[in-house]
Amino acid sequence: MKSILLAGVAAFTLAATAASAQTVGFSQIGSESGWRAAETTLTKQQAEERGIDLKFSDAQQKQENQIAAIRAFVAQGVDAILLAPVVATGWDSALEEAKDYDIPVILLDRQIDASDDLYMTAVGADSVHEGEVAGGWLVDTVDGKDCNVVELQGTTGSSVAIERKEGFEKAIADHPNVTIIRSQTGDFTRSGGKEVMESFIQAENGGENICALFAHNDDMAVGAIQAIKEAGLKPGTDILTVSIDGVPDYFKAMADGEANATVELTPNMAGPAFDVLEAYWADGTMPEKFIQTDSKIYTQADDPTAEYERRKGLGY
Repeated sequence: MKSILLAGVAAFTLAATAASAQTVGFSQIGSESGWRAAETTLTKQQAEERGIDLKFSDAQQKQENQIAAIRAFVAQGVDAILLAPVVATGWDSALEEAKDYDIPVILLDRQIDASDDLYMTAVGADSVHEGEVAGGWLVDTVDGKDCNVVELQGTTGSSVAIERKEGFEKAIADHPNVTIIRSQTGDFTRSGGKEVMESFIQAENGGENICALFAHNDDMAVGAIQAIKEAGLKPGTDILTVSIDGVPDYFKAMADGEANATVELTPNMAGPAFDVLEAYWADGTMPEKFIQTDSKIYTQADDPTAEYERRKGLGY
């Protein structure tokens, strides 16, 4: 009889645990960069550690796939949605559907142009500040010397590309010696960065007219570094490089003397997002509308080999 009662208690406990488990849908942009892959890995790890059932959807860089995923999550009755938006506009209808069903939405690492009552909070860096930090480093490094800059932009229309460009331009605005001479999207991909950098080099006297590269992410910069080497130039010396994200391959390039600086964007956006959701589920606590992560710059003086070793297992 006692064993039957104990078995019944155990079954009840398991049932209660299963009933209390929360389900979260995660619409990820895709895997256009190493940083994005690390964000996905860490989000899955955070969910597993917290006992959250994570429903993952890879949008393959297409907004229509993300909108379809949000609607599918709503239909499944998830308890919350994490959204890393591929572009800034066009979300109102899908997010209104989530709101109608009282499903909180948290934005990860990018902002949207929509009423802020359509999402609970946004977790991310200040992308304008990231661009300012990158631009400030370049201004200080060239120290008054003339410097023609080529810029690899992120995905056209994405908030992070718009804001990183804004911040960089703000940093160099009072320094006429630093001038952006060419700017084009590489779509945040390594192959895109290489292809566009090849065209920049060809258009600028084999790269002789280029002083520095500013890339909106490290993956484009790594592709551009390959193009610089193939053109017979020395990246990090003939053409300075400054980028944003802090991915392992860029730290390896810095250790090899082929890259100069990166502004770190932490891929652990999910940790703060899940903290917010757990507080909300516990007692209805509402967060601030923006939760900001740090933006630290790393250079060749910051032991890039050690940073590479520390980061390489994170899924980049």
